[in-house]
Amino acid sequence: MKLSKLLNKVPNWLIWTMAAFAFAGLLDALYLTVTHYSGADIACGILEGCDEVAQSKYSMVFGIPLALLGLFYYFSVLLSLLLYFDTKKSIFAEFVIPVSAFGFLFSIYLTYLQIWVIEALCIYCISSAVSSTLLFIFSMIMLFRYKKPTS
Repeated sequence: MKLSKLLNKVPNWLIWTMAAFAFAGLLDALYLTVTHYSGADIACGILEGCDEVAQSKYSMVFGIPLALLGLFYYFSVLLSLLLYFDTKKSIFAEFVIPVSAFGFLFSIYLTYLQIWVIEALCIYCISSAVSSTLLFIFSMIMLFRYKKPTS
């Protein structure tokens, strides 16, 4: 069976829950992107390693700040969820499944880097990892609970 038309109608509560986590991640990534381009210090609060993580060599990929890539990631997930909510076309919900899986795996890698390589933790990065993990968990619920039966 092709990926399109894979999902039955996904309930609104699940879409809105996922959209809330995508929006939270979007705000987090937006803050980090703005501080990166403005050169401002990150208001770290609980943990003291935010600037160390944000200024490490691991904070950029091909010259692009990870915060900007995160902004794109969360925006694309949020937009897809809102388009699904509006149109009920399963292609928009299906887009979230592999994208959130990638976001989850990448978050695991970035968390590993914070703990074992950089040896500093950033509360915003941890918050993003939590958002990505929850998006992945809810996308798996969406996939396995609302998947159309194969004939």
